[in-house]
Amino acid sequence: MARALLHRRCLPPRGPGRGLWAALGPPPGPPSHGATPRRLSGAAGAGRLALGPRLLVTAGIGGAALAGWLYLRAQKEQQRKLRRLQELKKLSIGQGNFQLLDHTGRPRTKADFLGQWVLLYFGFTHCPDICPDELEKLSRVVELLDRDPALPRVQPLFITVDPERDDVAAVARYVRDFHPRLLGLTGSPEQVREAGKAYRVYYSAGPKDEDDDYIVDHTVIIYLLGPDGLFLDYYNRGKTDAKIAQSVRHHMETYESLLS
Repeated sequence: MARALLHRRCLPPRGPGRGLWAALGPPPGPPSHGATPRRLSGAAGAGRLALGPRLLVTAGIGGAALAGWLYLRAQKEQQRKLRRLQELKKLSIGQGNFQLLDHTGRPRTKADFLGQWVLLYFGFTHCPDICPDELEKLSRVVELLDRDPALPRVQPLFITVDPERDDVAAVARYVRDFHPRLLGLTGSPEQVREAGKAYRVYYSAGPKDEDDDYIVDHTVIIYLLGPDGLFLDYYNRGKTDAKIAQSVRHHMETYESLLS
């Protein structure tokens, strides 16, 4: 009798619920003290055990791919800078130094303006119309850029191509009519010639009239130099002050030193 009763208690219930019982197993009871969680068995258990290492492997592959991509991008950017620097060197514009005097009599070299944005114009103080027009335009460009306090300040420079007449005093009187930051530079004929040569500036004095006056034919271009002292762009007479300011702003916002 006892064996039959025990046999009945160990069997799953009969009837319609027997199949469901067999599929789910016995109903869960309260866990006993010190009992360990039931481990998954079969394919489900193996899948869950393999999930952790698989995620680690995936993360490792992704990290290596990202590191490789960043390295290639840095290499590509460095190569782009080298190509740009080589292109500027081939132009041979503004690569050399200059040694001149500013309109206060202070010696100046190109190194004095490193770290600054520079707009540079070559002309002469006896110029009847073109030079005043271009220097007024250059001054308006600087004023337009000064309106944005987020932009660095531009240093305007004027280098005479007529050192015979444009001494320090003459240049000082001339630059007062333009932007207050405009710095006038002059020097000996040899020093001015070297400065012009560095920027491929052509100039030639014409014949003198009965008053010993003469006109100097010269290149009419405004040069843009970046903080590393390299030539970045130029603007001829056809460029308006607004167009030049827009171009300079773009150079400032996208600037990356080619020497770093």
